[in-house]
Amino acid sequence: MAYPDDLLGDDEHVVIHKHPHWKMLFWPIVIFLITVAAGAYLAALVSNQSWHLYAWIAIGAIALIVIIWILLGPLIRWRTTHFVLTTHRVMVREGVLTRTGIDIPMSRINSVQFRHGLLDRLVGAGTLIIESASDEPLEFDDIPQVEYVHSLLYREINDDPSDDFHPGHSRGER
Repeated sequence: MAYPDDLLGDDEHVVIHKHPHWKMLFWPIVIFLITVAAGAYLAALVSNQSWHLYAWIAIGAIALIVIIWILLGPLIRWRTTHFVLTTHRVMVREGVLTRTGIDIPMSRINSVQFRHGLLDRLVGAGTLIIESASDEPLEFDDIPQVEYVHSLLYREINDDPSDDFHPGHSRGER
């Protein structure tokens, strides 16, 4: 899904748009599968009882609450979290009811780093660390293809047209 163009400035284009890596959904999906299996087991266990209908309703209600609480929340959080790199800035947007966001202009970024351990490398994710001019470094976890995003961001920072060398002028003159 492309990032809405009406939220971008003039001559600004999306370079990359990512949601967090699917690994953040791993444990909620495992708990979902365990809940379904446990619910099916318990439903089969009480099926020969005279009160089985009431037990099935209770099992279904508890399973539904667990599924909504454990799976639906993280799934919505994953879907509504956006990491967007444009030609002018880095944007992060999160949330449904309470929406938060941060924009970092390319001109204010001092350094870009990435970090990923063995598990992150196996699944193709990592943490992107952006140090801007005035703030503490910002860490963005679970970025898919973090090395690729890192190199794109580095390229965008260093390809700033205002920093191009103009013949006849020294690098420091404008």
